[in-house]
Parts: sequence; structure tokens; C-alpha cells
Amino acid sequence: MKGKKIFMPRSHLAYAKFAGAPLKVHKITNPWRSPTGTLPALKTREGGSISQPSKIIIHLRKQKYNADYDLSAKEGADTLAFVSLLEEKLLPALIYTLWIDSKNYVDVTRCWYAENISFPLNFLLPNRMHCQQLEKLRLVRGDPVLEPGEQLEKELYRDAFECMTLLSQRLGSQKFFFGDSPSSLDAYVFAHLAPLLKIKLPNGKLQQHLNSLNNLQQYCTNILALYFPSDAREAPGHKIHAPPDSSDFGNEPHKRRNQILSALFAVGAMLGYAILTGILTIKRERPQLKNSSHDDEDDDEGED
Repeated sequence: MKGKKIFMPRSHLAYAKFAGAPLKVHKITNPWRSPTGTLPALKTREGGSISQPSKIIIHLRKQKYNADYDLSAKEGADTLAFVSLLEEKLLPALIYTLWIDSKNYVDVTRCWYAENISFPLNFLLPNRMHCQQLEKLRLVRGDPVLEPGEQLEKELYRDAFECMTLLSQRLGSQKFFFGDSPSSLDAYVFAHLAPLLKIKLPNGKLQQHLNSLNNLQQYCTNILALYFPSDAREAPGHKIHAPPDSSDFGNEPHKRRNQILSALFAVGAMLGYAILTGILTIKRERPQLKNSSHDDEDDDEGED
């Protein structure tokens, strides 16, 4: 993968680690190379493919990789309640922080995806994902015409702060939420909080609140060290830089020619993508007959 890596785990990957599932992880930047055409994707031993994180977790449980095996009925109910709380209170603020906040999106999120997605998709996918995340936020908030603004940001961050504080109180001094072994709740919580721990954002209000909750911050750090050691060794907050290009793209006299060709190719790819996905449609109109004007004149004359 090009550039500096931003650690953004998903709940299904953390769950697989916690449950001891023998997964072989392939890190790719082109979703069209996955078995399902989307990311994440799981290719099963039977040759099938699963694309949604929740369905991946269900599949792992069916294969006897169950991180919740030892939970009591009450702990299972608590898991459902806290997962619902995460999706209602924390997830909208995360979407806003990473995808809607203009400074964070332009300086970090879009920059990272543009550097790590192969050309020409790096021109297309970040903006498409930005629009998808805005629609997701509108759906979660129940407002189809929701627009970013200072008032919305205050409401989202207030809910997120309350959610993180409740999580901190529930965790207390325990290693994991239900004792010494991680469960699906730990997978969901970690997947939501780890990006805040690892990414340096210009607008870092959520990060500041997480850092003020010492037990929750240490909780994420411990999981990184135990289950994602290669990512834990990376110092958080490093700025992303693309590696120098050894091709003739940056060398004269070919630089200007290659820039123009790349721009033309990108425009062509975007137009093709827009037509294929239905974003842009071409409407064909039947040509008018040449003698239509004469027919109109004849009709007018006949009325006199």
C-alpha cells in the first residue's frame, strides 16, 4: 500500500482476532479486486463470498468461532444495548469527524484515500464515499435534508462525549468489558475508538475527549499491542506522505505531457463511470421531419 498507513479497523476483523479465527488478510486498495466487488469481503472455504461486516461475524459464529460463548444472558443483553448506543450516539459523530468536517476530510481522509487507491479510482471513490457517508448520516439522524453546520456538530459531539463517558464508566478497571476475555462488544467498541487514537486530525474534539478518559485510551492501546502489534508499533499522528515517483511523470520534458494525458484519462474514466452507474444519462430525441414546418403552414391555411 502506498503512503503512510492510517489504522482503521473494522469490527469484523477485531472479532475474528478475538475469536481466534484463522483468517488470511489481504490488504487491497481496489474494491473491484475483491470477490464481491466491495470491501470488506470474506472468501469462505466453500468458495462463497460475504461482504457485510455483520454477516461476516455471523458466518464466523456458525464456524464455531464465537467470542461471546461464555457470556451470560445479562451480558448478552448488555452487549446489544451498548452496540445500539454506539450506532446511535458515537457512529454519527465519527462519520461527521472523518467525512463531513471539511478540514478533516480535505486534509486527512480524502488525502489518504486518494494516495492509497489506484489510479484512476483515486479521482472517483473519495468523493463518492463522502456522498455515501453524508447520506448515511442523514439516514441515522432521520433527516433526509440534513446539512453540515455548527449546530449539528455540537449535537453530534455532545452525544458522542456522553457515549464515550458511559463506556469508560462501564469498563472501569477491567481489561475488557466482561472480564479478562474480549467479546463482540469489545470488537465494536475498539473498531469505533481505534481510529480516533491513531489518526491525527486538524479538528480533534473527539480525540481530546477520548484522551481524557484514561482507562478507555489504555484499553485501546492494550488491544492494539495484543492483537494488532504491527499497527501498534506505528507512532500515531504521523502525517501522510506519498512516496517519490521514480517514473518520468515528474521529469521534464515529459511532465506536462503526462499530466495532460492523466487528466484526460481521469475525465474519461469519470464520465464512463457516471454513465455506467446511472449518475449521468444520455437522452436521445427523435429528429423532426424536414417538412413539419410546411405541414403547420398548410394547417393554418386550411383554417382560414
